[in-house]
Amino acid sequence: MITEASNKDYPVLVKIWESAVLATHDFLSEEDFLFYKSQLPFYFEHVSLYVFKDESLTIKGFLGVSEDNIEMLFIENESRGMGIGKKLLNFAIDSLNLRKVDVNEQNTQALRFYEQRGFIKTGYADCDSEGKNYPVISLELS
Repeated sequence: MITEASNKDYPVLVKIWESAVLATHDFLSEEDFLFYKSQLPFYFEHVSLYVFKDESLTIKGFLGVSEDNIEMLFIENESRGMGIGKKLLNFAIDSLNLRKVDVNEQNTQALRFYEQRGFIKTGYADCDSEGKNYPVISLELS
């Protein structure tokens, strides 16, 4: 089940983010990991958040979107490979009409995930939105 998140969900979303990033973002320095983690509540306030809940109503993943972009899609590490990311992405595409996402170049798992679902590279930036030296690839659904 996918529903809108509320600010009371933030602690769970931070734990999911941490679990997912530790599993997939081995390129991040510890300092940058802690920086981004500290910024999550601020980031959360600037996107619309949706959560995926399992049959016991436990949040297993979340999606953050802006006007026309998928800004975040994170699945707790223990639940990866169960189709939750695909369900959240399909929700973003089918229900929210979103077609764009930016992905860290070093996050090859995420790049494969989006490319396997029809996204193509449309842009490149040497740094992320915080100005840190993590190149970002822009993708758009073809």
